[in-house]
Amino acid sequence: MQTRRLGNTQLELTTIGIGTWAIGGGDWSFGWGDQDEKEAVAGIHKGIELGVNWIDTAAIYGDGASELLVGKALREMPGSERPLVATKCGRIMQEDATVKGCLTKDSVVRECEASLQRLGVECIDLYQIHWPDPDEDIEEAWSAMVEMKKEGKVREIGVSNHGVKQMERLRPIHPIASLQPPYSMLNREVEEDHLPYCGENGIGVICYSPMGKGLLTGAFSRERAEALSVKDHRSRDPKFSPPQLDLNLEVVETIRPLAEDSGRPMAQLPLAWVLRRPEVTSAIVGVRKPSQIEQTVGGGDWNLTQEDLDVVEAALSLREEKLAQLGQTSQGWV
Repeated sequence: MQTRRLGNTQLELTTIGIGTWAIGGGDWSFGWGDQDEKEAVAGIHKGIELGVNWIDTAAIYGDGASELLVGKALREMPGSERPLVATKCGRIMQEDATVKGCLTKDSVVRECEASLQRLGVECIDLYQIHWPDPDEDIEEAWSAMVEMKKEGKVREIGVSNHGVKQMERLRPIHPIASLQPPYSMLNREVEEDHLPYCGENGIGVICYSPMGKGLLTGAFSRERAEALSVKDHRSRDPKFSPPQLDLNLEVVETIRPLAEDSGRPMAQLPLAWVLRRPEVTSAIVGVRKPSQIEQTVGGGDWNLTQEDLDVVEAALSLREEKLAQLGQTSQGWV
């Protein structure tokens, strides 16, 4: 699989990364429903076997549940085969399973220590501020992460879901290794400012939800959306309900022939599409079981033609026009 350098760091990431948001389970406000733990670990192993060299997780995913499963998967691998690991801080689970932002120095240090223990590693390869919340504390959190880097607890530091102005505030303190934003055919907000800024300033981009949380895989349907569990946060996401759902599925059917003509699963097309941008280092794909990564991993090596891109652009432009007619925004939730 292709690799790309992460910004100005020495990290070389495969163009596909293993995402573990969903394996955190469904017992929190942004969960994805119940998860079979053996399937999750097997999915991680399969991804590494297929050539993926890094895993993305976060402390908040199931209040540590995702990191524990990643740690279990790592312990079952020979040391020479272990992938790079990225995780995040700054989100704290509340008693009612909702999430609160906290970016104080003490909290960030505690979260890092807990993540190291759950993952069973001595050093986190990429540590990120998950959300700039509260905004006034991002410098305090960033400074704490700089100290942890000096101490050898983390190798590189980056941010997730931050805006350009926020990154401008952090860069004088320490260079930013990477930005992790949502980016897909259904959420193109970062194309205007974030991607150009990162490209100009040597900041790597690792995008999450490149398959629109499953909408762009080719396996989704209105029936499947209606059957989503109340434990699955997508059941409350506007993109998964009419009228947006119908328009999103219409895009899939319009561009599906591009995948079919290339002899590839539809799920690889949205990955190849985000990776067309030179600023994007890697696309994170959710892995809840081995068959998912088997379907998606080839998207990291698919170079779309200009004709392919024109077909996609036409389909997305039509979607935007129809959304505007309905008075809907194109973003909704990330």
